[in-house]
Amino acid sequence: MLKFIFWTLLAINAVLFAFGQGMLGNFRENEREPGRMRNQLGTENIKLVAARPPAPDAEAAADPEPVVAPPTPVLVMAKPAAPAPAEPKPEPKPEPKPEPKPDLVACTSVGNFAQADARRFEAMLAPLALGQRQTRENVAVPEVTSHIVFIPSPGSKEAADRKAAELKELGITSFFIMNDNSPMKYAISLGVFKSETSAQTLLATLTKQGVAGAKVSGRTSQATKMAYRFRALEPAAKAKVDAIVARFPGQETRSCK
Repeated sequence: MLKFIFWTLLAINAVLFAFGQGMLGNFRENEREPGRMRNQLGTENIKLVAARPPAPDAEAAADPEPVVAPPTPVLVMAKPAAPAPAEPKPEPKPEPKPEPKPDLVACTSVGNFAQADARRFEAMLAPLALGQRQTRENVAVPEVTSHIVFIPSPGSKEAADRKAAELKELGITSFFIMNDNSPMKYAISLGVFKSETSAQTLLATLTKQGVAGAKVSGRTSQATKMAYRFRALEPAAKAKVDAIVARFPGQETRSCK
């Protein structure tokens, strides 16, 4: 059965191949090339004519000028541009050196002023406008308030009494024995004076009268005075302060902390 089918298909393919090649003709009419030529009418009147050269316009139309293709661009690697020379950096300007500050006077203390002198001193300082650089403080200062003419203590009450008896024999009656608890206890006071000059005058008189061992000493007490401190003064300001201090004899300038 398979052989029958194979040979049947092969026969069909052979027939289809022969028909496609025209070997079996055309069922409608014979259209092969020799047959068409025999069927044409008046073939004897057909003449062959040489072809004429084409007109110029026709040649131009038939043979147009060749179109020149634009040249293919060629990629050329451009050389990298040389870097522009770097501008020189401006040299830094030297910073101006700060002007040296004048040396300041750290601390100066002036005087021990009595109240009246302190008011005059402050009035003279006012134009300098020293502000917080000027301060005032109260200080307790031992001050000689009087001068005494005396005979030093002999060391006991009995010795002081014997010395007093000798004074009476010389005609001196204005005296007294000091009994207070002080270094001058049992000393004999011959007079107290406000000024040292008066005390020295009495001493000279007593010496002429034969009193031996008498002397003059100042008596002190604590007095409140005014002292002024000046800090961070420029040399010019310090010179002005010194000029004002010079107008107060007896007041001294000293360093302080």
